[in-house]
Amino acid sequence: MNLLQSLKPAIPKRYLLFVAGVVWTLAGGMLLYKGISLFRIYRELLWLKITISILGGGIFYLLLFSKISLKHAWRIINLENENPCMFAFFNIRSYIMMAVMITSGVILRESGIISPEYLSVLYVMMGIPLFLSALRFYYYEIYYRTIIHKNVS
Repeated sequence: MNLLQSLKPAIPKRYLLFVAGVVWTLAGGMLLYKGISLFRIYRELLWLKITISILGGGIFYLLLFSKISLKHAWRIINLENENPCMFAFFNIRSYIMMAVMITSGVILRESGIISPEYLSVLYVMMGIPLFLSALRFYYYEIYYRTIIHKNVS
């Protein structure tokens, strides 16, 4: 075993699914918190903002995030290494995409291109699919043994 392998923070694949769930929960929770906090400040047409946020978030989940989270969950389950690095819940492409999304969000917020009143809708709209995707990782973590047995048979 080389020095890098001995320093790698390795965890079982089942727990890697839990780590992925926690990361997606934190990201979704942070966006939901920011968006809802802004809803409390900018209360005009609140029912419309909430409706658009929920519908948009649901559509984003169904069309994009459900596929992404499913792909990542199965990638983790099918990793050859039984104890991968705890940062292996994303592949390199997903880390790059995450960095671009975070940077874009910061630029939008700091530049003032979009008013915080409308940015709140985007925050909630993106927080919902992230949070729902986290539930998928928790599900696969809880039922890991059953899934592995079905996958082997």
